Amino acid sequence: MSFSLFLFIIVTATSFCQEKTKNKINILLDSWHQAAAEANFNTYFDLMTEDAIFIGTDATENWNKTAFQAFAKPYFDKGKAWNFTALERHIYFSNDKKMAWFDELLNTQMKICRGSGVLVLLNGNWKIKHYVLSMTIPNDNTDAVIKIKAPIEEALITQLKDKKK
Repeated sequence: MSFSLFLFIIVTATSFCQEKTKNKINILLDSWHQAAAEANFNTYFDLMTEDAIFIGTDATENWNKTAFQAFAKPYFDKGKAWNFTALERHIYFSNDKKMAWFDELLNTQMKICRGSGVLVLLNGNWKIKHYVLSMTIPNDNTDAVIKIKAPIEEALITQLKDKKK
């Protein structure tokens, strides 16, 4: 077998494996979002690591898994949490293929949001370790949004600066 053929086989096999892994991650993330839409608390949180972090759209929303479960439980108990559907997603891998990170645009009740996160491979299964949800703001509307949020966030900025001292 020629070196070129050998190299082609290796590159093709690697590419196939990476696409297969991306597909597994896409399924996991879609299932995670679907579990929230169906208010399936256990499925939703089982797809996260025990030390997972969830960062929400509000500046005060930076939760470990336990705190996020406490926040989310009343929504899930009502039978309706949130409904996010991926419009676009990009997935990347560490060199050892044991960690992946992604960004996604989501169709939500808040219109388009951006999600990004980190997944880790644990015992052969991918789990969400870190997730950040952000609302998108069209550049042309930034000034208007700043005016709306300034009074609330000025107080928070002062509080955080004082806490830092």
